[in-house]
Amino acid sequence: MILYNVTVAIDKKVETEWIAWMKQVHIPEVMDTNQFEEFKFFKVLNTEDPESSSYSIQYFAADMKNIQMYMAAFAPELQQKALLKFPNQMAAFRTLLQSV
Repeated sequence: MILYNVTVAIDKKVETEWIAWMKQVHIPEVMDTNQFEEFKFFKVLNTEDPESSSYSIQYFAADMKNIQMYMAAFAPELQQKALLKFPNQMAAFRTLLQSV
């Protein structure tokens, strides 16, 4: 099992709109790629930035082939959509983790 973790800092001014968009649009689009078996969506509680909130979106893939396919065929377009929807209002970093 491979975990593709996306941690996002989102401007509090658009946080409610962003959460709704993530649940209704973005996460379903990621899952529709059929490269992930499940996902989890968490709010990070130990942040200290008064102007932003942080979230972790965890996508679980069976193996690295699924991750590589997602990165090559789907990620650039989906990431671009997010940046266009919330310009200068979010920052994201991505981490890959393997189950041991």
